[in-house]
Amino acid sequence: MTKLTHKNSKTEITNKQKEAAEIEIREKQKVIDYDTKEYPVEVLVKKYREGLEEDTNELYIPDYQRDMIWEENRQSKFIESLLLGLPIPYIFVADLPPKKEDDEEDLARLEIVDGTQRIRTLDRFLNNDLKLFGLEKLTQLNDFKFSDLPLARQRRFNRATIRMIVLTEKADEETRRDMFERINTGSVQLNEMEKRRGISPGPLVNLLEELAKDPKFLKLCPISEALIKKREPEEFVLRFFAYLNNYKKFDRQVNTFLNEYLKQNNDPEINQEAMRKEFHKMLDFVEKYFPNGFSKAKGHVKTPRIRFEAISVGVALALREKPDLEPKSIKWLDSPEFKEYTTSDASNSRPKVIRRIEYVRDQLLG
Repeated sequence: MTKLTHKNSKTEITNKQKEAAEIEIREKQKVIDYDTKEYPVEVLVKKYREGLEEDTNELYIPDYQRDMIWEENRQSKFIESLLLGLPIPYIFVADLPPKKEDDEEDLARLEIVDGTQRIRTLDRFLNNDLKLFGLEKLTQLNDFKFSDLPLARQRRFNRATIRMIVLTEKADEETRRDMFERINTGSVQLNEMEKRRGISPGPLVNLLEELAKDPKFLKLCPISEALIKKREPEEFVLRFFAYLNNYKKFDRQVNTFLNEYLKQNNDPEINQEAMRKEFHKMLDFVEKYFPNGFSKAKGHVKTPRIRFEAISVGVALALREKPDLEPKSIKWLDSPEFKEYTTSDASNSRPKVIRRIEYVRDQLLG
């Protein structure tokens, strides 16, 4: 048996080897141009279904991935994910014009590189060929076909969008096959807020979604489009309420802390109107007295989580003590103390969470 001695090997890579490696990279590197599209479910299925029998459909499945692999249980889970609003992996397709030697008319067809199982599942569901079963979250939908859904839910499902990466003709068949092998994992890694939304639907989650779309909140708390799609605004609102009511009980595990708060409060008994009112009152105060809102400076497109937590919760706590509060100064926002509390290491240690929140509260109360 050959013994691996990589860590102890003293063999040095020569310049000749480096040059050969660079040449190999350049030779095998594929230039892949692409475009990103977003289509409603109904449109995607139509592009796949129309002309399917004649093999002229716009979205078509290539020979190297003809078989339906997913079992109906997995297909049902995929439909459940869409109904829950969970993120769905991109569908990869290639825009392939006819070969030069062909005289056929260009049909502008799109070869599905990755996503055939999802497209087929959607097609089967919309055509009532799939009966849902084995659902663990939406258990009331077990044994449902698409036609069994209320008309309003059918329409909303049809309007749900899925993103698509369209490769240009520069992606040859070898590249497409290689890409299919590399990306065909059938899943997407969800962040914590996306998981919470799918696993724990309920009144509090609905409230978080509502408040996260508030125009004033999005104006005062700049968040990039990419992070908005990953539900960062909902994460911010959840942190506001969780810290506001429990910050002294916080431990170092942020996700555990937030999940526990959501679990305890995600029921019809919560006072949504009171929570909504306190959130809006906090926003009104920040808008009136903080020139840059929650961000560090004008023009910023990203708001640090811990800065938002400190200001929003500190403001709300101060307003609880003094509803008609008018701060004498907010120059402390540029103080070394505040910068240390919101930017230095161990920002999520329990003492620092308490210190930065109470620092804002105490500065505002004078």
